[in-house]
Amino acid sequence: MECSVVLPLKGAGVVGARPRGGVPVQAFWRTTERRRRLAGAAAPARCSKMYVPGFGEGSPERKAATNLQHFFNYVAVRVVLSQLESYNREAYYELREFVSRTSLNDAEIFCKKLMRESPRLKGLAMRILEVRSAYVKSDFEWDNLKKLSFKMVDDANTKLMRDYVLEVSHIED
Repeated sequence: MECSVVLPLKGAGVVGARPRGGVPVQAFWRTTERRRRLAGAAAPARCSKMYVPGFGEGSPERKAATNLQHFFNYVAVRVVLSQLESYNREAYYELREFVSRTSLNDAEIFCKKLMRESPRLKGLAMRILEVRSAYVKSDFEWDNLKKLSFKMVDDANTKLMRDYVLEVSHIED
């Protein structure tokens, strides 16, 4: 569900003086009716979403998506390393050495550096990008993520509230 704000058109809803003299009555009623319609369109948005301040670069969902992208990159690197370990030990050691000296915290920077390191690592970078995309599109369980997120937040809230009540009420277990 996405909320949007309707902004008034320039000049809409401006109440002027009642026309006098040479203006026909029909023109007056048409402009008054138009003002009523436009004023109704500029009503404040009724949105059930919570406003979250402090995300100038986007929304909390965008921040979560960025973090998930970094995580998916990490997963893809682990998958490719696992595959290489069984059939191409030399490439496995080269990629593992690169991973040990390059941070995986930023997926884009990691992949850029990997592509520019050597021709072999460029091919592995392409493989990591393919695995990352395939994992996100077909293997990651998005419904399970939602369920687990709800459960973990509820469980943590319940535990914190229970611990607080026990602390302030001086009740022993």
